[in-house]
Amino acid sequence: MSPIHVRARPEDVAPIVFLVGDPGRAHLAASKLEGARLYNDFRGLVGYTGRYEGVEVSCQTTGMGGPSAAIVCEELADLGAKVLIRLGTCGGTRADIRPNDLVIVTAACPLDGTSREYVGGDPYAPTATFRVVRALVEAAERLGAPHHVGPVATEDALYLVQEGYVEKWARRGVLAQEMEASAVFTVAALRGLEAGCALTISNPAGQHQRLPDDELAVGIERMIQVGLEAAVTLSRSV
Repeated sequence: MSPIHVRARPEDVAPIVFLVGDPGRAHLAASKLEGARLYNDFRGLVGYTGRYEGVEVSCQTTGMGGPSAAIVCEELADLGAKVLIRLGTCGGTRADIRPNDLVIVTAACPLDGTSREYVGGDPYAPTATFRVVRALVEAAERLGAPHHVGPVATEDALYLVQEGYVEKWARRGVLAQEMEASAVFTVAALRGLEAGCALTISNPAGQHQRLPDDELAVGIERMIQVGLEAAVTLSRSV
């Protein structure tokens, strides 16, 4: 049966897939690929496949939040994807985590409803695959990209701000707040896929004044390049 939302065939999708919330980011990633071809745009879930340094990769839009991301991950699994890497934005929890820095995610605190539904409310720790984390870190180091490595918190309510909430999670070692990583890691684990996540800091967590688009574009471009370099490493044993 063909997927409902990612209307593609297995041969359309590469083994390594970047997941982005914004269709514009999918177009940007595609501009860096040789022979990029559009395989889906249904419901704005834009997806491209092309090659970077000879390695076939896809970039697939997920929309915002865990439910949409989980749907896309499930359908990519059905289409034969092997490695899912979220490339997104987030809010940093500490003063030393600056706008446009990169956060390479090791695990996600599952504060979202999607992850909870998947495991029936059981205690669960959604984590990235070590091999993917290592490839992302090594790529960031090679490119000189300012980065931090550690856990994030995945949440549902972007505009809900609670006094002391950001500080509480920062004390627990959480580097940033975002909306999809936990769902991506959970679905990947249940479907036997590898997963990772790299995020660009767009604002301090709990504050909604983001970097201007032209300034944030610098960090987004760097993040995509880190992802592409990591994909080359990962392709050697997919």
